[in-house]
Amino acid sequence: MNPMLKKICILTVGFTLQSMALIGEAALNIQHWTTSHGSEVYFVESHDLPIVDLNLSFAAGYARDTNATAGTATMTHYLMTLGAGGLDEETITNRFADIGAVLGGSLDADRASFKLRSLTSEYQKALTTFSSILHRPDFPMAVLEREKKRVVASLQEADIEPENISKKAFMAAVYGDHPYRLEEGGEVATVQAIQPAALQAFYQQHYTAKSAVIAVIGDLTVAQAKQMAEALSAGLPQSAAVPALPPVPALTAPVMKKIAHPATQSHILIGQPGNKRGDPDFFPLYVGNYILGGGGFVSRLTEEVREKRGLAYSVYSYFVPMAELGPYEIGLQTKKTQTQAALDLVNQTLRTFVEKGVTAEELNNAKANLIGGFPMRIDSNNKILEYLSVIGFYKLPLDYLDTFNAKIAAVTAQQVHDAFKRRIHPEQMVTVVVGED
Repeated sequence: MNPMLKKICILTVGFTLQSMALIGEAALNIQHWTTSHGSEVYFVESHDLPIVDLNLSFAAGYARDTNATAGTATMTHYLMTLGAGGLDEETITNRFADIGAVLGGSLDADRASFKLRSLTSEYQKALTTFSSILHRPDFPMAVLEREKKRVVASLQEADIEPENISKKAFMAAVYGDHPYRLEEGGEVATVQAIQPAALQAFYQQHYTAKSAVIAVIGDLTVAQAKQMAEALSAGLPQSAAVPALPPVPALTAPVMKKIAHPATQSHILIGQPGNKRGDPDFFPLYVGNYILGGGGFVSRLTEEVREKRGLAYSVYSYFVPMAELGPYEIGLQTKKTQTQAALDLVNQTLRTFVEKGVTAEELNNAKANLIGGFPMRIDSNNKILEYLSVIGFYKLPLDYLDTFNAKIAAVTAQQVHDAFKRRIHPEQMVTVVVGED
């Protein structure tokens, strides 16, 4: 077998087997410390297979933009991988490929992250290139101009899609002037205005050691993990920690937005600000929403809207807990002629749920399904690594995963009822309809 293919196969197969071994343990032994430069580190040591997985998260999501700079956070994050330390994007890609390492990353309103997976025998080489990306991004002008054209074309296309139109209008109505309303990709005008100096300034302000969360899982000793984390932290900008986002203001009245569109169906979103990470109501809301609209074909919304009346093929609801109140959203598509009937039914189902709560049978079934499905949430190192990052970034308890199922099992019908009465207000919902005649 080609040596490179062999390395990739080892990474892929080993990744799965190591994860199974970790899941089989009674608990994840998460070790936590702070580097001398202020970065938080979360480490799970496992020597079952020679693989290291690493994630660095920063308070550099797109909610850190402003109206005038929308798109800067996303462009900064992306271009960091396309030129760093004098290396061009092709060289960076080839350096990782040559040793079988995998570079990844993600970005949302709160966080920007970079991930690295490597064989233990190659992780020092992988770290050299990875560190260049984190410590010395170049933001080359030619690459920026190319990517600006690509993003602008994507934004222009999205501006005529009903799904994007409805989501954009929904977030603007739910969040008003709060930065959670901002678009991940920005706006055409703001993207066209981005210059390398703006990306460098965003990097220096938001990719700081004091705001970094370093998550590591795999075949390293504690001493090795500490040495690696210290080096990664030392090379980051030593600016002040990124301040917290402002609180999300509550809605005080219902909002209805109807937007004409030639789509064959109406695209409907209903919702409001929901909950935060670490919220004391998290588990009652999580279990309750599974019953209302998060459980797919076993949810009340699906039963009422799809099964009994045939008003939509799919209807869903979910919470997105964030650093501040993330959105609570109910969504569906329906024939234009059925728009009002579908809206009335969804709103009535929501009101009944909030007013009367859940039955014992619904609660028991929901808890059984959620607990039974939990192993699938941590069935790979990648998923465990993401949980480590979430635990660190949002300051969740170290035993968050170990106690997850027990906290679900402890939820009562009264707790679900009380949590929804406190947090969900059917009389103050934002409703966005795109496509209604």
